[in-house]
Amino acid sequence: MFVTDIRKEFYEVVVNQVRNSSFFVLFYQYFVLINCGANVDLLETLQPEEDSVFFICDTHRPVDVVNVYNDTQIKLLIKQDDDLGVPSYDDIFRDDEEDEEAGDDSGNESDGSAEPSGKRRRYDEARFIIMSYMLECVCVCRREILFDYEQYEFHGTSAALVMFELAWVMSKDTKDMLWWSVIGVTDQWVHDKIPHMKYVTDIATLQRHVSRHNHRNEDEENSLSIDCMRITFEYDLRLVLYQHWSLYESICNSCYTSCSFKLWSINGQKKLQEFLADMGLPLKQVRQKFNSMDMTIKENLREVIEESANKFSMKDIRVQTFAVHFGFKNRFLASDVVHAAAALLENVEKDETPTDNFIKALDCLSRSNLEWLHLGIALAKKKLKAIQQTVASCICTNLILSQGPFLYCHLLEGTPDVKLFSKPLALTLLCKYLLKAFVCSTRNKRCKILPLIMAAPLDVEKGTVIVLGIPPESETSDKKKWVSNSNSNHFYFQVSLLKMEDRGKFLDALIALLS
Repeated sequence: MFVTDIRKEFYEVVVNQVRNSSFFVLFYQYFVLINCGANVDLLETLQPEEDSVFFICDTHRPVDVVNVYNDTQIKLLIKQDDDLGVPSYDDIFRDDEEDEEAGDDSGNESDGSAEPSGKRRRYDEARFIIMSYMLECVCVCRREILFDYEQYEFHGTSAALVMFELAWVMSKDTKDMLWWSVIGVTDQWVHDKIPHMKYVTDIATLQRHVSRHNHRNEDEENSLSIDCMRITFEYDLRLVLYQHWSLYESICNSCYTSCSFKLWSINGQKKLQEFLADMGLPLKQVRQKFNSMDMTIKENLREVIEESANKFSMKDIRVQTFAVHFGFKNRFLASDVVHAAAALLENVEKDETPTDNFIKALDCLSRSNLEWLHLGIALAKKKLKAIQQTVASCICTNLILSQGPFLYCHLLEGTPDVKLFSKPLALTLLCKYLLKAFVCSTRNKRCKILPLIMAAPLDVEKGTVIVLGIPPESETSDKKKWVSNSNSNHFYFQVSLLKMEDRGKFLDALIALLS
């Protein structure tokens, strides 16, 4: 279901149903659960009314959240004008004389030959009606469903942006919520979930909200306080974490610059040295942390890098983004927070539960917990280094194989940092980086239009692997859903669990499907 009016078609429907229904109190408990998935799209709580609270959880589903569903009712959601003859809950589970007699005789009958009770018979009839209706819908609308499924993008508008606009319509939006929606949209761009034009459109929407909030807060007394928060729209560099790293490390570990220079090769390293020399920056300054560089260099750094990048055919070195200022000293780009939160969410350095990692990722989004944000940035640096080293290793050792309709790469158990790539976000970044690097290095034109399938060990003891498929590298970067025989741009999937011994069967079936 696509909701066009978030307030009328979602919020008011839920609130009215909670207020007017006593039967579903156990199900709702005056709570509405929003599943944001294992990503950084939306990690925030919205309380529009006193009697309904919106909670956010991730796909890992902690035990205390799963229990909400255990002993509750499930409501059949159909169009109001559909007359399927589905009886209500009270009609199905009502007590009548037949059931009471069956209950009295149940103690004397142990052979299992007794007729089913009235409740059971009515329940089976209702289930048959529902299943028949569902099967009919699938058979009749299969062609339309497949067309729509392949026609549109794999991901829609960021859930964070949708919830912020809901709060804005209700006049309950805040600057913190606006920043979280910026992070949600940036997360989609960083992890290559949406095309560039969709990202630009959402950024334009957010830019209007940022201008509105900045104008509204100009006359506030705390606008210059140490605890103030200021969001700015900027054209910044496509260099990951360069303000919290050295410029040299950022260039080497950024997908865009690393693939442009082909840094896994000797010629690529020479090009990098020529690029640094063209900028006129001393190597000592380039290898220092950004905060330790001279102020005169930092002030003109973006212009100097952009000018030199144009000479090396890197015209897209700049990107539209947002930055946030916490007080006078702390400044972060939206992409910095995305990488930090993703690293905390998929941290594998300690034996912590997914719930603990989720809470830490949630805490790093608050300006009162900047220590968690700095920890996430440190973990993100390690992850980006591991990705860069793995890409270089796969390219130099020819681990990417052509399997006919797609490219395939399998990380072995002994690969350094292989445990890190058992997580979907880290594996997604690796796939994106590796495919772009392979396209830049290969001379085979056909391989440049093929999707990539990558497998990595998930649980060595259980013998499972995680398999991820991404579409071909293209200028339009459309992220379609699956794959058709005529257009491989639809290719996108993720298989979380796959037995090691079934990997060959899976690949053979995929080859047969795509050939």
